[in-house]
Amino acid sequence: MKLVLASTSPRRLDLLRRIGIEPARVAAPDIDEDPLPGELPRPYVLRIAIAKAMAVERAADEIVLAGDTTVAVGRRILAKPEDEADLRRMLALLSGRRHHCYSAVCAIGADGKARTRISDTIVAFKRLTAQEIDWYVASGEGMGKAGGYAIQGKAEAFVRFLSGSHSGVVGLPVFETRALLLSAGLAI
Repeated sequence: MKLVLASTSPRRLDLLRRIGIEPARVAAPDIDEDPLPGELPRPYVLRIAIAKAMAVERAADEIVLAGDTTVAVGRRILAKPEDEADLRRMLALLSGRRHHCYSAVCAIGADGKARTRISDTIVAFKRLTAQEIDWYVASGEGMGKAGGYAIQGKAEAFVRFLSGSHSGVVGLPVFETRALLLSAGLAI
């Protein structure tokens, strides 16, 4: 069996490589990632991971792996910031409080069955000063990231508490991913 990574995220590729897995190919899924009206964060991230996996063509000897990560404050989904003002709003919302980072993984094996797992990590940021928010926004690191931050980068300095999967917050929970790939038939 060969692995197809349904993601162009360099972070997901790097996380797979860290556990000794090299995809045979990488494919970009083309789906609408907007939340449905009233959709809650956990079902949302699972739906998106499944949709990404199903959007990529799979040969009989291939396993497709897709993932999605979202940050949630209560019932609110914090997607990727649209601009610097949106990023500032997100950082102010995350400041001094806990939030959930949901990371869903979907693997579709030769049998066509979609296998899924969700990692739920609780992250707490320190109370951020206006200067810290300005510094982080100016770094540009938070743009294009769910919740407006990259825990593997400068934002790690803001994390005062984490319970769960660090790699899940980065974008692919490696424990859950490895288990899914094994159950889908990938020799690891």
